[in-house]
Amino acid sequence: MSIIAWIVIGALAGWIASMVVGTNAQMGWVANIVVGIIGAFVGGLVWGLISGSDFTAGFNIGTVIVSVIGAIVLLFIYRALTSRA
Repeated sequence: MSIIAWIVIGALAGWIASMVVGTNAQMGWVANIVVGIIGAFVGGLVWGLISGSDFTAGFNIGTVIVSVIGAIVLLFIYRALTSRA
C-alpha cells in the first residue's frame, strides 16, 4: 500500500476509533491519523496471528475494520496506562 493509502485509512480508522472510545474531543486530526496508522499496524499483526493470512490487500472495508479494531485496542491501552499515572 502507498503512503497516501496508509494516511487515508489511518485518518478514517483513528477518527472512528476516537468516536467509539470517546476521545475525539481531546484528539486532533494529526493524533487521529497517528493512532489510526499505529492501530492499523496493531490490527494487522493481530489479524495475521489469528488467521495466518497477510492483510495488506489495499483499501477495502476489511482493511478499515481491522484498522479500526486495532485503533480501538490501542486507545483503550493508552487510556488504561494514563489513567493510573
